[in-house]
Amino acid sequence: MAVQSADQLRQGSCKPCEGGVEKMSADEAREQLKQVQGWELSADGTAITKSWTRKHFKDCMAFLNKVADIAEAEQHHPDMHLTGYKKVRIALMTHAIDGLSENDFILAAKIDEVA
Repeated sequence: MAVQSADQLRQGSCKPCEGGVEKMSADEAREQLKQVQGWELSADGTAITKSWTRKHFKDCMAFLNKVADIAEAEQHHPDMHLTGYKKVRIALMTHAIDGLSENDFILAAKIDEVA
C-alpha cells in the first residue's frame, strides 16, 4: 500500500476483509503512521493505539458513541477501552489477518476527525 495522507484516508472507505489480504509489515505501518498523529504502533507491529483524556465520563461516552457510529458505518470495529472514568484508549487491527491493513488507518483518520 502506498502511503496516504490523513485527508486521503478520511475520504476512503474500509473494504471487507475476511482474510486472504496480506497484512502490513512493521516498516509499512511506521511509514503510514506518520499521517495519523498520536497513534502508536504496538511492539509486535500488529496494532495501532491512541489514548485521550476527556473532561468527564459523559464526554467519554459521547466520544465513544461517535467512534461506534463511524466503526459501524465502515464495518471495521476497534477495541475501545474506558478507564478511570475519563480516559479512553482505542486499539485498531484487522482481526481477520491478525495485523494491520489500510482499513485500520482509514478508521484512525476518521476517529481523529471527531476527537
